[in-house]
Amino acid sequence: MATKPKSKHKPKRKPKSGSPTSPSSASAFFKPGTAVEVSSDDDGFRGSWFSGIVIRRLASDRFLVEYDNLMEDEQSSKRLREVLNLRHLRPLPPSETGREFKFGQEVDAFHNDGWWEGHITQELGNERFAVYFRASREQLVFPKERLRLHREWLNFNWVPPIQQSQKQDNDLKEMQLTLPNVKSVETVKEDVFSVGKLVEVSSDEDGFSGAWFAATIVEVMGNVKFIVEYQNLLADDDSQLLKEEVDVLHIRPHPPDTCVIDQFSLLDEVDALYNDGWWIGVISKVLDDWRYIVYFRTTNEELEFQHSHLRMHQDWIDGKWVMPSKALML
Repeated sequence: MATKPKSKHKPKRKPKSGSPTSPSSASAFFKPGTAVEVSSDDDGFRGSWFSGIVIRRLASDRFLVEYDNLMEDEQSSKRLREVLNLRHLRPLPPSETGREFKFGQEVDAFHNDGWWEGHITQELGNERFAVYFRASREQLVFPKERLRLHREWLNFNWVPPIQQSQKQDNDLKEMQLTLPNVKSVETVKEDVFSVGKLVEVSSDEDGFSGAWFAATIVEVMGNVKFIVEYQNLLADDDSQLLKEEVDVLHIRPHPPDTCVIDQFSLLDEVDALYNDGWWIGVISKVLDDWRYIVYFRTTNEELEFQHSHLRMHQDWIDGKWVMPSKALML
């Protein structure tokens, strides 16, 4: 068992010189004057992208960027400028017209001057959709024109790709016909958060965004707070399992085994077992011998996992389990 780390300690992978993911390749994409989108690791801004323009390149992987819609402060009319690392930049995603949005799709929603990553949990009619945001655990309603298909900028390419060939379209139709018979939503009993129940717990600490750790409820403190004992994390003195007080926003039941996957596919959203927790990622490459490369958005890293260390990702929303459809994610 591992002690709960104080900071992020996932190993960094240094790209080979001249590879598509190396900083030297950035000059072709992020020249001065290039319109870009910018992400942030600051609390309250994870999972969001704000538009800006590259002012100048300061180093192989550092750029000065001026935001389009963010000001230096509330009283200033001067646009905010920041020095940013390469991993916080990407080109403007392609604009699309005529796209139809459906339940389970992963989207970006325009809110508070930026694009925020979420997925559709309800189709409300009149081209309005309820979107759930994992980072803030909120659900808001948006019109169609303020949504776009979510894409990842991975290895200097958009995933999913901008255009699909006829073969990819046929593969998608075949996938829709051969998906396992899985319920998208599974309700659970109201007593899921009683003493002795197996749960998973998340954290807002730096380095833990997107991770869930298995625990057992040992005490219920009203309707919104609980004392949990972790299954694999030790207290600071290593003498016993770690116990913590958590609120209802950071706890969920243990995910149900609603879907047994014989083999994961490219772009499947998964949880990967790593450092005693389950971390949200996306399959970015399928290898042989039941091995996969998984991309983690929060750290912009790719790591290799065996099939047995992965599970299909599910979200706990309004007392229900929601599993985005694999076909709809493409």
